[in-house]
Amino acid sequence: MANMHVKKGDKVQVISGKDKGKQGVILEAYPKKERVLVEGVNIIKKHSKPTQANPQGGILEMEAPIHVSNVMPLDPKTNEPTRVGYKFIDGKKVRIAKKSGEPLDK
Repeated sequence: MANMHVKKGDKVQVISGKDKGKQGVILEAYPKKERVLVEGVNIIKKHSKPTQANPQGGILEMEAPIHVSNVMPLDPKTNEPTRVGYKFIDGKKVRIAKKSGEPLDK
């Protein structure tokens, strides 16, 4: 399992690909596949057959996972994308923003 620099609930910015520059919150993280699902990013159209839950069927728009290397967490102080460092605070390993030194974990 890969150790990822972002996790569910983080505010991130996409740094490459067709959605470059977009910001959103991570809805799901898939560490084994090294992918994350970011709200409003990498929208795909999924064709669905009529079911009991959705009798109409039709084309749904939904997010698809993107590779974790294409996102950067946002610095809590400046709201700019930042790299991630690690520090031990009170015996706990905490992620910190490299730009401001602010902790990313609450």
